[in-house]
Amino acid sequence: MDPIDDLLATMKIEDARYVRVDARAPWGISFPPRHLARLVLISRGACLLVADTLAGPQRLETNDCFLVRAGVRFTLQDEAGSEVVDCDGLVSQLPGDAARVGGDGELTRIVSTRFAFDAVAAEPLFALLPPVFRLNLDDAAGQLLRTTFDLIARESAAGGLGGGFIMSRLSDVLFVQALRTCCTDVGGGTVGWIAALRDPRLAVAMEELHADLAHPWTVDELARTAGMSRSAFAALFKARTGDTPLGYLTAWRMYRVKVLLRETRLSVQEIAVRVGYDTGSALSRAFSGREGVTPGGWRKRAAH
Repeated sequence: MDPIDDLLATMKIEDARYVRVDARAPWGISFPPRHLARLVLISRGACLLVADTLAGPQRLETNDCFLVRAGVRFTLQDEAGSEVVDCDGLVSQLPGDAARVGGDGELTRIVSTRFAFDAVAAEPLFALLPPVFRLNLDDAAGQLLRTTFDLIARESAAGGLGGGFIMSRLSDVLFVQALRTCCTDVGGGTVGWIAALRDPRLAVAMEELHADLAHPWTVDELARTAGMSRSAFAALFKARTGDTPLGYLTAWRMYRVKVLLRETRLSVQEIAVRVGYDTGSALSRAFSGREGVTPGGWRKRAAH
């Protein structure tokens, strides 16, 4: 199984919402920190992006697109000092219409889609991404992303039967395409599990591992899958991912454990068997060693 397919399926993307905004100078929109990721496209005009996590304002132009992680506060303005309104106050008058903000000056058109998902399941990916991630719409993946933006805009303008449902599903696709673009860019780095997938030898072993996390994998077996000697495989894996093969396996098992603890009522023993531990106590020791809390304690904390 492709590790990224595995992760996206586990994330359970839901509650995608799409809005278009026509902003005329002077204008400003604030996006408070929430448990939602946002994908924003400047489809016309230009503006400033200000975020707590950025060193200073960034100038955005037409076709600039960026993904913002959950919990990040940011603001868009035509220029510094313009009055700012909360994004929740932007409401279009009619279905398919753009929300309007600002005065009667130069027009900037903004498309924003927000997404809710299982943040625990998304942790392996979002831990690799900066809080604000600029996306390139000029490459092949970016062009597909722009095509989906255009499809959503057309569906919104048409206002046909089932339009809301179609736009929601297209927004899901949009988010996955954005994440795929992020993975491509992040994978160009030198260290990390996504970067390791770019190595065909490691990719084969990683796909086998993700297809069955509960299997009692050994370094020897993974090396044979990759067609390499044990020592060469272990050295290459550590160089590409920054972790040992079995350390990587443990990390992904713990991610899966957290999802099962939060999303199911399975006992610790039942979860242990699903992720490759013989007993609940063996899982508890491994989990506590990495998370600093028992599985039961983590489950109680996640419930609040």
